[in-house]
Amino acid sequence: MASTAPSRIWGMRMAFLGICLLIIFFHLLPLDTLPRRWAPPDLLLCLVFSWSVRRPDFVPVASVAGIMLLGDLLFHRPPGLLALLVVIGNEYMRRQSGHSRDLSFMGEWVTAAATITVITIANRLVLGATGVQQAALGLILIQMIMTVFAYPLVALVSQNLLGVRRLAPSDLDAMGVPR
Repeated sequence: MASTAPSRIWGMRMAFLGICLLIIFFHLLPLDTLPRRWAPPDLLLCLVFSWSVRRPDFVPVASVAGIMLLGDLLFHRPPGLLALLVVIGNEYMRRQSGHSRDLSFMGEWVTAAATITVITIANRLVLGATGVQQAALGLILIQMIMTVFAYPLVALVSQNLLGVRRLAPSDLDAMGVPR
């Protein structure tokens, strides 16, 4: 019951925002001034999906939209496109987690991988249709694959170090959530 206390929920919401801002900060640091031949994984996307599958109450939609829009602005992406796609993907992942509480981690990972793939393809198609200059297809595919492979690591860190675990059936009953 302690994991559903309002103070814990708000504390974890603030922790989520803090971790997201920390990821953005380290992504913006000029550690290497030469162009890379590979693209790093999108850790923000992994964090959003990992937390929203385990504890949707820790990740409000407004937080996801705001942090992804901030990322769009700071990373010089078209404002709002990736934020919208991530919010849609996040809502899909939330719905899937509600239906699949007994789903194994492999099933969760496959669902996350499919959602990441759809977001990447949709982003690429919309940018192509509007004539926006894009990164090379190889870099986009590398980033997508690395994001899919980074998801288990982010989920492991979230669960074991940060304590973001799925609710127990008794907690669900206390919150009035049907099983």
